Amino acid sequence: MSDQFSSVPAMHFPASAREACAVELGRFLDQTDGVTQSKRLFDLLSAFALNCDCPWIAYASLAADQRILTRVGRDAPPMLNYPDEWQERYFEMGYDRIDPIINMSRKRAGAFRWSEVYNDARITEEERRVFDEAAMFGLRSGVSVPLHGPDGSFAIMSFAQPWDRELQNKAIPYFQFAAVHFHVTVAKFAKSGGVEEAPDLSTREKECILWIARGKSSWEIGKILGISGNTVNFHVKSIMRKLDANSRTLAALKAVNIGIIEL
Repeated sequence: MSDQFSSVPAMHFPASAREACAVELGRFLDQTDGVTQSKRLFDLLSAFALNCDCPWIAYASLAADQRILTRVGRDAPPMLNYPDEWQERYFEMGYDRIDPIINMSRKRAGAFRWSEVYNDARITEEERRVFDEAAMFGLRSGVSVPLHGPDGSFAIMSFAQPWDRELQNKAIPYFQFAAVHFHVTVAKFAKSGGVEEAPDLSTREKECILWIARGKSSWEIGKILGISGNTVNFHVKSIMRKLDANSRTLAALKAVNIGIIEL
């Protein structure tokens, strides 16, 4: 852990204000000791965030010149528990290509509130619409943590809330500390060869997920492949289970990142 974050628990916040997140951070660090899988680590981070009033989190790694949320090298693919409907809307509209959180993360070293970006006079109406639509799906406020690495690569960890109330300043360092710990641990998994192997999808499943990645509906895929929409949905459910994805959009994103399909 870098020196920048090693003193976070010792910061001089009032005990009554810092107690909850401090306790949850300590629990998270204890529980992650010995964890060897990124999914388990993500589940533990999700529990930490939920207990600190942030039910949704998202993590993704990007290269220096990368504009969208896909895997970099052997790093972990994007991991998130955002509402399924928002995930589908986000990628359907191509918001991963204009997301102002990504742009801001390239320029910032520390955590920032989404409201800071939304109120920045330099952001476009198109970028501001990403926040407006996210709020319609329940993600009304949040904090993002840029995690910069060598060669210009970086990752972003975001914590989101379903209400407009901002996280207190005194709580943000604990989210930042947890994000750094998660990021460093995931990087260790990658270096040690701990990245899980791609699951074995059938030929038909690969065809279905390829067309999903290309934006086709189950009905359209059925017409293309000469099968019913119900059969397509059957294969999609199997794919989501194998890829441990809670939406077809995330399953498609994972399939591309892992190398199961190529667009």
